[in-house]
Amino acid sequence: MPDQVLEIAGLNGWYGESHVLHGIDLKVAPGEVVTLIGRNGVGKTTTLRAIMGILAKREGTVKVFGAETISLPPERVARLGVGYVPEERGIFASLTVTENLMLPPVLAPGGTTLDEIYRLFPNLKERARSQGSKLSGGEQQMLAIARILRTGARFLLLDEPTEGLAPVIVQQIGVVLETIKSKGLTVLLVEQNFRFAANVADRHYVMESGKIVDMITKSEIAGKMERLEEYLGV
Repeated sequence: MPDQVLEIAGLNGWYGESHVLHGIDLKVAPGEVVTLIGRNGVGKTTTLRAIMGILAKREGTVKVFGAETISLPPERVARLGVGYVPEERGIFASLTVTENLMLPPVLAPGGTTLDEIYRLFPNLKERARSQGSKLSGGEQQMLAIARILRTGARFLLLDEPTEGLAPVIVQQIGVVLETIKSKGLTVLLVEQNFRFAANVADRHYVMESGKIVDMITKSEIAGKMERLEEYLGV
């Protein structure tokens, strides 16, 4: 495995004529959980979309597992071992939990088995035959993450996994992220809930106006709390 799972240099991105990413530089090492934090609308989700190849107009360097991906479509990026869980989760409403889990193709050996998924997410085992439309928001989020784990993806992009969820579900998502990390997987996480992010992440990249303006490690949080509150508008 290369020294970095993700290397981004000089990444610019546009929605139509609107220039929204301005020279993003960041790195994520194997086994790290790294967050993108900042106020709403600063470009965090757009950065994930650019990494995944969903953002149509982008320029710069995006290397995943050492391979340059800036010109690749999303399906080619996924085959490198990248799993993307968007904020809207993408659950198929008419399919059961088990059918949703089994739908994506296996990208690589070593993915989480169905039995392992049901041990990690007991709620999903109880709802295995329920349609996606019948699941709560928390159950849908668990299903979206579990579906990616089954594919064997080694690098996960998670967009706002705790958004709108009850505290008990947020806590369970935290346990899942710790389990993911213990398996050696790498995670880049967009998260508004900084208390949650601070507990699970090794490092935090701070974004403002489409740029990375700071990088703060877990050990530096206490000493930089005042600056963080300013960044986040707390």
